[in-house]
Amino acid sequence: MGINSESDVTAELQIGPTTTGGVRLFVKTDLFEVPMDFDPDEAEEIAEELRSAAALARQQKKKSRKN
Repeated sequence: MGINSESDVTAELQIGPTTTGGVRLFVKTDLFEVPMDFDPDEAEEIAEELRSAAALARQQKKKSRKN
């Protein structure tokens, strides 16, 4: 399964600070839970990657509407 593969799996995503000064991304499905902890600098890098991906997705969406 790759980034462009569709899936019927649903998941809940929670994002928040930890009591130890980190940032946790917590993914939960019916089958498993995945806690992912990052230091604040890593979390900011991830946030920037998300913003960049969102900007590219918007551009692609505009292109597909024109065609």
